[in-house]
Amino acid sequence: MEKYTLKNGINVLVKNNKNTPRVAVVLYAKLNRDEEKAGLYYLLTQLLYQGTITKTSEELANILDENAIDLCIEKKADYIRFKVFCLNEDINLALEILQDIIENSTFKDYEKEIIKIKGEFESDLDSAKIQAQDNYYRTIFKNHPYGIGRKEIIEEINSITKEDLLKAYEEIKYNAQKNISVAGDIDNKLLYELLEKHFCNLKIQNEQDTRKEVKILEENLISTIEKEDANQAQIFQGWVMPNIYSDDYASIVLLNTILGSSGLSSRLFLELREKQGLAYTVRSVFEPYILSGSFFVYIATEPKNIKTSLDGFKTEIDKIMSQIMSDEELKNAKNNAIGKRQFYKETNMLEASLNGYYEFLGLGYDFEEKLIEKIKTVTKEQIMQTAEKYFSKPHALSVLAPKEYLKNANLLKLC
Repeated sequence: MEKYTLKNGINVLVKNNKNTPRVAVVLYAKLNRDEEKAGLYYLLTQLLYQGTITKTSEELANILDENAIDLCIEKKADYIRFKVFCLNEDINLALEILQDIIENSTFKDYEKEIIKIKGEFESDLDSAKIQAQDNYYRTIFKNHPYGIGRKEIIEEINSITKEDLLKAYEEIKYNAQKNISVAGDIDNKLLYELLEKHFCNLKIQNEQDTRKEVKILEENLISTIEKEDANQAQIFQGWVMPNIYSDDYASIVLLNTILGSSGLSSRLFLELREKQGLAYTVRSVFEPYILSGSFFVYIATEPKNIKTSLDGFKTEIDKIMSQIMSDEELKNAKNNAIGKRQFYKETNMLEASLNGYYEFLGLGYDFEEKLIEKIKTVTKEQIMQTAEKYFSKPHALSVLAPKEYLKNANLLKLC
């Protein structure tokens, strides 16, 4: 692994993987400010595909396609990520295209993109699961940008002006913390020259993060969606968790594995699906962010089973908080969690993305290896203590179902 800093202060991380035909370059830009209007950052990233001063969107698409260059621009909770993946011999062209997009995007068709995004999100919200999941984030991260979903974006995106877009993007180009991560078979001297050439106009100020703090829930929050034609009830129950910097991170990873992310061997799967036959899909998800985190359990079940499912969640949560697990279950959970993580760096793009992400967070590119070692040392007692520490706190609950079944589960009068 090699690390160096460009003249403009952007840190670069390079993993040289010999005899690999394609090279991956990933640029992270941190979002230090809350967006003033819901959907601003998402709209901005989508417009970066829509043409520059020198090329139309069709010309860009043709060049990428003809040269087998993959380009992806993603808006995440804490950052915007630019990814390019190309044949080794096309690295200069790929970086040239990325530079053009970053420096010369016109944002001229933003009204058309707004219409397109609204249409896509309205279509997404036809999915009962997406409705309920958006509602979960809206509930657990109430009045916080982490809780902004498709509904909020649809309601506010029309108010976004070109001036809003330009202001936000100037902030990202010239102030946001950035770093670049590369993985592939490429000469380091050539790479340095290319990065200096194509990204010399970017700047970083490393400004203080002024985003709102995530509030800890003071009471259980319950939010329901009445959908009369729903054949399944969609249930999300979750807790505010610490951020990725927490000392409890490794224990929470194993909690997630044990409860619901390990597929056929997870407790929720075995108890709620295999033994009780409540659902085909039941799982848990842990999502760490910079400011906070979320841990939720999810089930899609017949509407008549809402209360039974919630009781099942409570039983498994209470059990993991109060009963020491067996040595075999702990061993299997560690093997499962570590085994999955072995695939996190399977390709140059995965490796560049993960190394860059950890370096971007200040955890160090080798955080994954350190995390695996921590997972190996987690004890049964630590898992139980971690579960009690977070699951004993108030939770957020989002349930979508026909009104009759929400009422039967005593949820409507609690809203």
